[in-house]
Amino acid sequence: MSGSVTPRSRRAAAFAAVGTLALIAPLLGPLATVPFIVVAIVAVRASADGRLFELFARPGDRQEGTLYGLAGFSLAAAGLAILAGLDAFGMPYVAFVGAVLVVSYGNVGEAIARERIGSEMAAVNGFVGGAIGATVPGVLLLDILGAEPIALPVVAFLVASAALLAALLRSVLYSQDDPLVMCSTGLLLWLLAAVSPALTASWVVLGLGITAALGYAAYALDTASIPGTLTGTLLALLTIVLGGVGWFAVLVAFFGIGGLSTKFRYDAKVERGVAEDNEGARGSANVLANSAVALGSVLGFAAAPEIIPIEPTLFLYAFAGSLAAALGDTLSSEIGGVFDDPVLITTLEPVEPGTDGAITVQGTAAGLVGTAIVAGLSIALFASVDTVGALVVVVAGFSGMTVDSLLGATVEGRVLGNGSVNFLATFAGGVVGAVAALGVGLVTLV
Repeated sequence: MSGSVTPRSRRAAAFAAVGTLALIAPLLGPLATVPFIVVAIVAVRASADGRLFELFARPGDRQEGTLYGLAGFSLAAAGLAILAGLDAFGMPYVAFVGAVLVVSYGNVGEAIARERIGSEMAAVNGFVGGAIGATVPGVLLLDILGAEPIALPVVAFLVASAALLAALLRSVLYSQDDPLVMCSTGLLLWLLAAVSPALTASWVVLGLGITAALGYAAYALDTASIPGTLTGTLLALLTIVLGGVGWFAVLVAFFGIGGLSTKFRYDAKVERGVAEDNEGARGSANVLANSAVALGSVLGFAAAPEIIPIEPTLFLYAFAGSLAAALGDTLSSEIGGVFDDPVLITTLEPVEPGTDGAITVQGTAAGLVGTAIVAGLSIALFASVDTVGALVVVVAGFSGMTVDSLLGATVEGRVLGNGSVNFLATFAGGVVGAVAALGVGLVTLV
């Protein structure tokens, strides 16, 4: 590396130094935005021949001759500072400071890992490790500086969740997208700070340990890409902490059975042209499309009834219904794809394997087994789910499977992509689960 180019880790450390200014926010209150505004002004006025420019310049900045990267980073921090410093918005300092520190020091850890090890997985681990290692003590320091005190277990959960989200976004975006990563992380922290329960240290350690092991296993078994692994790990962490062991078990069943089903007769599916890309490893878009409704249900459950005036159990049926639809659809396509004589769901005419909207008897049967698995786990793990409730979950899952096939036969590939179809199918499963539970009197709205 030539002497005229700033090493990645040195530049990341310089950005982290700017990000550390967030720690004085409780002392400045509404003026917490000022330091970052000043840095942004200095950045756009810095000489392209000066040492400051050399320290902070990213490749794109060198082409433009202006420190746009530093200016954007600082303005994003300033925007979060406004939300935290003004009572009208009410963002807690933990969300503002946590987001800035997670991105700042996560980038430092990532840069060091890339320079010393070089692999993509090492870079991700470096980001998460650097973010957590610096942000946890930083957030705890806020208590001394005048912010609201937060218990260590809650801090650990918030920061780990933020680090996973930021690492996920960094894995699919570019380095110049740090402002977007920072703002997204701040919004997640704001939401989690509002719904986080009183957590014990042992519960947080258990949750972090289990989800880390799950994420490693998913990556090691090639059932998910790095972004997919990060997405699944984040979802699992939020589910086990905010929902509980039962919710987590259902989610793991979906990921585990669904992921392994992609390996079922994979070579045969490759020959037919119906196999998942990347040797069956699911990416973040696929994971999110199938579990976004489940995540929303977990957050709704955590927020009810204090923040959302709805009976919490309603979100349980939405959660189970969406995952029943997701697992049913996954098994239907992954197992049904290796059998002959598929027909289009709308006309029952024979079509080629892999045709959007095609169904087989074997695939439909496998899908129903998937919905029954989720229903069986629900009745075993949740005291509020009885035999009627389990039937509701099966109906919800089958409804979602059917919606997926109908959309596939009518609009997929022309109006909607596969991810959008999967999301709408799980959304249908969640809605049917909640509405059916209401209709048979299993739950009430309030």
